[in-house]
Amino acid sequence: MTNRSQWAVVMAAVAALGATACNSDSLTSYNENPNSATTAPAPALFTNATRTAVARWLGSAYNLRGTEWVAQHLAEVQYPDEDAYKRLQGGFTAATFDGAYSAEQMDFQKVIAAGKAENNHLLYAPALIMRSWGYGYLTDTWGDVPYFQALAGDSVGGTLSPNYDSQKLIYDDLFKSLAEATTALSTPAGTLIGFGAADPIYGGSRVSWQRFSNSLRARHAMRIVNVAPATARTQFEAAVVAAGGLITSNAQMPTFSWPGDGVYDNPWAANFKTRDDHRLSNRLTANMVPQGDPRIEVYGMPAEDVGGYVGLENALTQDQASAFLTTTSRPGAIFYPGATTYGAFGGSGSSLPQYLITYAEVEFLLAEAAERGWNVGAGTAASHYLAGINASMDQWGVTNAAARAAYLANPEIAYKGGTDGQIQIATQKWIALFGDGGQAWAEWRRTCRPANIVPGPEAIIDMVPRRYQYSTTEIDVNESGMAAALTNQGPNIFQTRMYWDKSPLVAPTYPGAACGVKP
Repeated sequence: MTNRSQWAVVMAAVAALGATACNSDSLTSYNENPNSATTAPAPALFTNATRTAVARWLGSAYNLRGTEWVAQHLAEVQYPDEDAYKRLQGGFTAATFDGAYSAEQMDFQKVIAAGKAENNHLLYAPALIMRSWGYGYLTDTWGDVPYFQALAGDSVGGTLSPNYDSQKLIYDDLFKSLAEATTALSTPAGTLIGFGAADPIYGGSRVSWQRFSNSLRARHAMRIVNVAPATARTQFEAAVVAAGGLITSNAQMPTFSWPGDGVYDNPWAANFKTRDDHRLSNRLTANMVPQGDPRIEVYGMPAEDVGGYVGLENALTQDQASAFLTTTSRPGAIFYPGATTYGAFGGSGSSLPQYLITYAEVEFLLAEAAERGWNVGAGTAASHYLAGINASMDQWGVTNAAARAAYLANPEIAYKGGTDGQIQIATQKWIALFGDGGQAWAEWRRTCRPANIVPGPEAIIDMVPRRYQYSTTEIDVNESGMAAALTNQGPNIFQTRMYWDKSPLVAPTYPGAACGVKP
């Protein structure tokens, strides 16, 4: 969906109709306009909801200006409040929590309901998969969240104060939903009309959505392995053999292609156009530069005054950070538009695509599963580990064959197997997840690898956050629902561990009590 005119047509439909799709059906007749539509067509809702979801979880506020600092791929060189967790408290992140429900999740739910009412799996199954993708970020960021009663405030019997559901039950339903979507998409389409060009991810391809669904199911399965190993294995192995299989190449990744037309731009490029806040974290460079990882030339730019790839310490004071403005590495030129307010970099960043799950991540999931002795079909832990690194190299356009070969031959990188192999898999996955801070942070919490991720000197707490604080809006409008969540999960603070994060000692990669703790 890269053609600007296609986007204009779909987004015009959203502008005209989408705003009315989520309004309450209980409005009085005085507020009804007999000349205006009260529902939006499912394709327009789906396109807009998908764009909104990608921009939310892979874009600026949550990802680039939040979790990429928490996961320590990046560090903040100007106004380093988020890097110190000062502006990641509930009042600052409320828009992400609130907006996910009121915008894309509501629209996905509308599409699911419309598709099921028409018995049209070509409509409801992709929306069900996208809803599950978004809820994965929601629950992995906050823990217990409204789920089963959410999005029904304008329905008969619905509530404006939905219960907060336990993360365990949410995960159980995510598995159920993804299995349902995969099965539904196995049914022949017949005369049904799907999204077609209004599907900005796969253009309506049923088998492509099945691969995405199964790969997402595998991601969720591995996420709970420390607390529910039997369920994790069952769900993972079911995803491997489900209809459509897993993603098996970069060409099969769920890709959102930004038009880059000045209206719908890659959010990172849009941010970098006017802001110069970001540098590579020295945690990232420490895991790439000494090992000769050629991806560093894509992830970052040489430091302006000193050359080479130099990372910045996370969570410094403004005065401390400012001293490194020109001696540390900006993110790579591929993320930038051609011109910024502080220099010329890149050129095509505005149309850089983003991936909802990568082939590299799938291969690292298979590598870990194989190392655990699970059934992954063909391949070994070593072969999937190698495939994951090569998939990441290909994804990021690393074409230097000699540099790639030297990196893979490095004794630190060559696969060792056992616990050492698990550590290598976790570290490589974290590196490959550059650009997806939410997933990198979740994987670090599960594995505590790399082990050098700790709060910076000025961080307001002594450990890397285990979750975000709930939206302050919820405190005002749904205090009773939140109270139950706090009873079940624990205090509304950064340090509280959610369901799948309760048993860190079980992880074979766990380095000890100093994990994520400020020295």
